[in-house]
Amino acid sequence: MANKALEGVNVVAFILGITGPLTTAILASYGAQVLRIESRTRIEWHRQAGPFVGNVSQPDRSAAYLFVNSGVYGVTLNLKHPRAMEVMTKITKWADVVVDNFAGGVMKRMGMGYEDLKKIKPDIIMLSAAIYGQTGPYADIPGHGGTLTALTGLPNITGFTDQKPQFPGFTITDFIAPRANVLAIVAALDYRQRTGKGLYIDAAQMESVIPLMTPVLLEYEANGKEAERMGNRTAYAAPHGVYQCKGDNRWCTICVYDTNEWERFCMVVGKPAWKESTEFGTLIDRLKNVDKLDSLIEEWTMEHSPEEVVSLVRSAGIAAGIVQNGQDLDNDPQLQHRHFYWELDHPEIGKFTYSGMPAMLSKTPYEIRRAPMLGEHNEYVCTELLGISDEEFAQLISDGVLE
Repeated sequence: MANKALEGVNVVAFILGITGPLTTAILASYGAQVLRIESRTRIEWHRQAGPFVGNVSQPDRSAAYLFVNSGVYGVTLNLKHPRAMEVMTKITKWADVVVDNFAGGVMKRMGMGYEDLKKIKPDIIMLSAAIYGQTGPYADIPGHGGTLTALTGLPNITGFTDQKPQFPGFTITDFIAPRANVLAIVAALDYRQRTGKGLYIDAAQMESVIPLMTPVLLEYEANGKEAERMGNRTAYAAPHGVYQCKGDNRWCTICVYDTNEWERFCMVVGKPAWKESTEFGTLIDRLKNVDKLDSLIEEWTMEHSPEEVVSLVRSAGIAAGIVQNGQDLDNDPQLQHRHFYWELDHPEIGKFTYSGMPAMLSKTPYEIRRAPMLGEHNEYVCTELLGISDEEFAQLISDGVLE
């Protein structure tokens, strides 16, 4: 395979959950060499969370862990051991980038803050991706994607008008912040290449997600009005919703924005009279009578499978899509065409499927590699990457420095 875009970049990661691991998994996919530091005495909670492959609850069988830790090398190091800093000094000299996503101040209290690491390697780049960042009244408060999602305000506009605020089904923030983290790291690498100087990146996960709420902020800033939960609807289009289709729990989405689209949609559903109807003729009319409109449309969609509905509506140049479930995504022809899924062998569980990267570089292809087993690469990292002798490596194991 051709050289990758980030080949030659060495990363050490003190991470947990999703945000930190997904950040480093992206870097690894594009060629960076990533060491993830873990512990056997304090196993990361993601290794303890399900679902477990084969319903066997073991650290190396957690699908949640496997999915977001692709491509990294696994090292188990007892950071509380007196000799741990000897190993960390060697790792820091080897590394170009250090990544952590602990609460603000944790790395500094462990003696591995940016100023500490700079003394070992002056041009080191460090990214700290705390929930709130490293400064401010919330900086040292721990959190996770659930609390962060609430703090961004997203649940306040998710759900229907008669419901309480709703989470969007999963901690969406955990999958957005890593993209901003990677961008910052690449920018820092470019800066170091031009100046020879390292950087500290104070990345606040909350601030990377707030732009999702731009329409809410604009509404408040411009008109002093709070956005309300609208379910699947919008003030700018009708129909605009999710409609039940033929089959067991099968659904589709349809979005009609302008007059031309509306007229074509009326022909698709066999209701040409709707074009001139006083109830549905204009967007304002449709919004006033949206409950009745949605009910009539759903009578039509329930006569067809979601695939049939989408094919008919799209053929008229109107946006429509299937509400896909896990099985649909696994068999999606577009994703299959782009070889998005990578099925890889794992020594403990056999085959496991990983998602690919959303950007394909023409000259430097990415590659997905499987997630590590706990402590799998201790010997390789120490003897091959750090230059530790076999005798010293054995002593580190014997002394409990490497777990």
